[in-house]
Amino acid sequence: MNSIRERILRELLARLSAALVPVPVLRFPTVPVTREASPALLLFAEADAITAQSNGLVDRSLTVRLVAIARDEDAFDQADRIVVGAHAALMMAPNLGGLALAVREIDGEWDPEDADSGAVALPARYEIRYRTHALDLTRTGDHR
Repeated sequence: MNSIRERILRELLARLSAALVPVPVLRFPTVPVTREASPALLLFAEADAITAQSNGLVDRSLTVRLVAIARDEDAFDQADRIVVGAHAALMMAPNLGGLALAVREIDGEWDPEDADSGAVALPARYEIRYRTHALDLTRTGDHR
């Protein structure tokens, strides 16, 4: 069985993919998004930190970064609509099917990066709080 962290990332990918059809959602792409593949939403796991530990349970904080990529003359509008849709999908049920304790927005960059000529990359970061057993990363910390 996969870790709770991996299951959260898969849930995010599934939820974002369903909400943003036909925009592709790519997890940790290893090559740049081509002009033909945009607009797109990129999903990156940035960090996973322990925030508290007691009674055999570990509270964790997973930071994810979403990056909306769009091109052409309406790139800013496309990227903004992707971020709006992604935010709604994440906040719709912030326990992520019982895997998470909470999802909260950390920040967004309102000064879009110019990824290449005519491309806009608009990032937004989220913190996902979740709990595991200290000895078993596959079990949520719900005392079961």
